Amino acid sequence: MAENHITRREFMKFVGVGTAALVGVTTGMDQVAQAAEKGATDAFKKMAQRPPFRPISPSDQDKLLLPPGFQYDVIAAWGDDIGNGEKFGYNCDLTVYFPIKGSSEHGLLWVNHEYVGSGALWMYTADTPDARKHAIEQYNVGGSVIEIKKTDGKWKLVKESRYARRITANTMMDLTGPACGDATVGHVTEVKGTFANCSGGRTLWNTVLSCEENFEEDAARWGRNSTHYGWVVEVDPFDPTSKPRKHTALGRFAHENAAMTLSKDGRLVVYMGDDSNDQYFYKFVSAEKYQPALGKANHTLLSRGTLYVANLGDGVWVPLDLERSPALKAKFATQGDVLVHARDAAKLVGATPLDRPEDVEVNPRDGSVYLALTNNTKHGNFHGQILRLMEAGDDAAAERFIFEVFAVGGRQSGFSCPDNLLFDKQGNLWVCTDISSSKLNQANTYETFKNNGIFFIATQGRQAGEAFQFASGPREAEMTGPDFTPDQRTLFIAVQHPGEETQDPQNPTSHWPYGDMPRPAVVAIRGF
Repeated sequence: MAENHITRREFMKFVGVGTAALVGVTTGMDQVAQAAEKGATDAFKKMAQRPPFRPISPSDQDKLLLPPGFQYDVIAAWGDDIGNGEKFGYNCDLTVYFPIKGSSEHGLLWVNHEYVGSGALWMYTADTPDARKHAIEQYNVGGSVIEIKKTDGKWKLVKESRYARRITANTMMDLTGPACGDATVGHVTEVKGTFANCSGGRTLWNTVLSCEENFEEDAARWGRNSTHYGWVVEVDPFDPTSKPRKHTALGRFAHENAAMTLSKDGRLVVYMGDDSNDQYFYKFVSAEKYQPALGKANHTLLSRGTLYVANLGDGVWVPLDLERSPALKAKFATQGDVLVHARDAAKLVGATPLDRPEDVEVNPRDGSVYLALTNNTKHGNFHGQILRLMEAGDDAAAERFIFEVFAVGGRQSGFSCPDNLLFDKQGNLWVCTDISSSKLNQANTYETFKNNGIFFIATQGRQAGEAFQFASGPREAEMTGPDFTPDQRTLFIAVQHPGEETQDPQNPTSHWPYGDMPRPAVVAIRGF
């Protein structure tokens, strides 16, 4: 075999990449090739990483389908009683499992509730006064804290729980960081509520980061100041009396998630994508070091540091800082102003526009960073791809990096439109897809993929980059927010917007999960 031989699958990684994502692919290719050659040599010495299940085929059934030997329990669906007089919200997304006393069978589950959308068909009638409509919508977004336990082999919600709590669009929250009290947010230090909560992440001190994504429409409809939204929100699930915080140092944009890790010298690093066409990839590096002994007091690290944005063409992280990037001074008066208008600042310093940068996660085996670019149809990028970024010196705080295209969606790979990502402890990647339900049956483009699914992709070995389907969701649903228990025997998934194309509530396009109206729900998948 010639030294420069590449397989068809490896070649396809670079085929079909959208115009914006392609910028800089060849930059630093010599360095990438050298790193890849060594990595390939090491990887091929190992046994191929095979999926721990028998892969399934795409399905258009109104069911949540899993491989043989796997089962799921519905933990909570929209409208279910979660305890303390609270109801489970709509369109669940991110799930984060927090063990109680280290248990993989008893813990708290944080769940995002992103938006209402077609759920309004069942929430109120057309003649309901606007004020009442808005109140109903505002309660059904935000997030839920629920207590769950595995009993007699099945996962169930614990209703008699002191932790059960709802965070809504009307929950008061503190601002932290440079934009707190700044003129650009109206000089306020607290704001009302959170909504458009898409994905997020877990902190090193056992709290959750919930990310506000597409907030503009609801903010305008509800008469809210839009600068109060588009932030990363921290919630303590174990303290029902705690007040959530919005960390403005992490920037304001359509946050998909927040993936936290540590630099070599112990500083916090948080990677974030801005889920919109031609938007950017960011990371925040704290000014001070993480101190495990301080526990939850480490939240102050998210108030002071540097927000960077990626320039893929040059392979550099550009600081969005008035002192370090003087070009910003021509447009922005304060650092708070820069962070409130992070998109404009990123464009001004030459950041690389990407094809909907969504979930980003750090591989626990080697520290490399994986970013899902879902798609950008105006660039002809219908199926998306996953980038792998390697920081200089393997240091998350580095200001230089190289990257490669790890996997490309499309017929040749079997998946399309990667969205949420999750690594297991072995470094294998689990990918949730997000093909718009209105396009699932689009001839010659998405129809072969059928319903959205979950895929397993090994990151090392002979099958690295190949996708194997693990789950297929109900009709018009998207499976989101995956998270494993610590023992990796249970996978939590939020099934969002089943039947979202319904026009007549008497004739829904899905009846999942209870057989009546479609209800977004969180499930626990057993069988690993």
